[in-house]
Amino acid sequence: MDNQNPQTPAKKSNLIYFLIVVVLALLGTNAYLYFQKNKSDELIVTQKNDDTKVLTETRSTMQASLDSLTTQLDSANSGQHRVSAELQAKDQELKSKITQLRKALANGSLSRGELVKAREDIKQLRYFVTKYTTDIEELKQQNASLTTERDTLKTNLATVNQKATTLQKQNQDLSNKVQIAAALKTSAVQVVAYKVKNSGREVEVSRANPAKKIKVNFNISANELAQRGFHDIYLRIIDPTGNLINNANSGNFNINGQDMQYTYKSAIDFKNDGSGYTLDWVNPAEFQKGTYAVMLYADGYQMGKSSFNLR
Repeated sequence: MDNQNPQTPAKKSNLIYFLIVVVLALLGTNAYLYFQKNKSDELIVTQKNDDTKVLTETRSTMQASLDSLTTQLDSANSGQHRVSAELQAKDQELKSKITQLRKALANGSLSRGELVKAREDIKQLRYFVTKYTTDIEELKQQNASLTTERDTLKTNLATVNQKATTLQKQNQDLSNKVQIAAALKTSAVQVVAYKVKNSGREVEVSRANPAKKIKVNFNISANELAQRGFHDIYLRIIDPTGNLINNANSGNFNINGQDMQYTYKSAIDFKNDGSGYTLDWVNPAEFQKGTYAVMLYADGYQMGKSSFNLR
């Protein structure tokens, strides 16, 4: 019995030491786990804060991108230009998508995945907006080119019309000159009064009382431009009182674009050989004393004139 007593306290002492070691180990483990948990919580909070910051910055960036796209569309649509129905529909479609994305971003409830999708949508929008604005710019350039071409054509047309008008006037002037140059002209005109005897013989007189008719003798100047053949000759006789002598056989003719009445009309065969011509005119009334004026016309122009006096 005496030999067992010293061993009992030793065993108890060892047990106590073991328990102390176990408790210390447990305390160390708990402390380690506690610190690790706090560190993990801090990382989670930091990560959440970082995620929130990233999401906020992402929304702001995408809002700025949408603002830029809207400005790009407005700039493309500025100015007076016509676009096709297809481009108008594309413009409305792009603006509608931008509005939808704005509302979604403004709501602030988009998840990370939804934000990623929204970012992809904005990339696609940027592509379509760029293509749309490129099409609009090409259309503007085409319109500008067409406008320049139209203005050039107008200028050219005005120039051509002006030249045509000038040429027409020149041609008309030339035609008038040719007509004037081609008109018959007398080189000499002589008017003689005659009385007619019962035998029919004509006798030249200088007094009004016996005079019954006049003979207008004239030569036509050589003219290579004048048309050979028959030409109508119009005779106008003005009596001493200044009145045109006419009768039932008188009519009108055109002279320098103006209608005039003639006293007598006949025709000659022009051969451009210097031949002389004579027109006989019988006065249906009695001759008066005084000076008579005699004018000859052909081809629309006056060809010569003369006068005679009866006592």
